[in-house]
Amino acid sequence: QVQLEESGGGLVQAGGSLRLSCTASGIDFSRNVAAWYRQFPGKQRELVAEITSGGGTNYGNFPKGRFTISRDNTKNTMYLQMNNLNPEDTAVYYCRLSNLWGVYWGRGAQVTVSS
Repeated sequence: QVQLEESGGGLVQAGGSLRLSCTASGIDFSRNVAAWYRQFPGKQRELVAEITSGGGTNYGNFPKGRFTISRDNTKNTMYLQMNNLNPEDTAVYYCRLSNLWGVYWGRGAQVTVSS
């Protein structure tokens, strides 16, 4: 079974930082494209950042200076470093792995930024 488990979410003050982690099991993590998405209430899930097995990255409509995606294949883990957070970043953040056979989602991690 493929399982993705997010961690690192929670409550943070505006201007603060969080690092989300997502650890995968039941899959060859290194052979998957890894991505972070987020979803606001009543809105479609949107891409935050994506990283290939080779380290190439693609970011959504967010400042690259605030969010950084990375991965550690030795730990089967992907990360999203979030800096200078503001209340508009409050959302549920999901990790995702994708390959030719399917797409796998984590359950999501709540990130709440207080003003």
